Amino acid sequence: MAYGVKIAKGKAYKGAALKRRHIRIRKKIAGTTERPRLVVTRSNRGITAQVIDDVAGHTLASASTLDSSIRGGEGDKSAKAKQVGQLVAERAKAAGIEAVVFDRGGNQYAGRIAALADAAREAGLKF
Repeated sequence: MAYGVKIAKGKAYKGAALKRRHIRIRKKIAGTTERPRLVVTRSNRGITAQVIDDVAGHTLASASTLDSSIRGGEGDKSAKAKQVGQLVAERAKAAGIEAVVFDRGGNQYAGRIAALADAAREAGLKF
C-alpha cells in the first residue's frame, strides 16, 4: 500500500520530507511483545521517548523533557536528551523490557537523537 505525502514548497518542505522518511522507516520497523519499539519524537523545545508494543497497541514506558525530574535541570538540549534516554531505559527495565527496536521518527541519527539512543544503551537497553 502506497502512502503519499504531498510535495510541499518553502517552509513546509522540511515537514513533508520528515513525514516521508518516517513512513519509509515505519514500513520496515514494528514493535513486538518481545522487542517493543522505542519511538523518539523531537521538537524545537523538547524530546519525548516512548516504548510501544505495536501488537497490543500499548505504551509500556515513556519519558520526556517535561518530566519533573528533568524539566528544571541544567544543561543544553543534548544533555536533557541524555537524561530522557536514561530515564526511559530505567522505566523500560522496570517494566521487564531488555531489548527494543529503535525508531528515530524520520529524524537524522545525530545530535539529540544519537545522545538519547547512546544514553539508553549505556543504561542497559539493547538495540
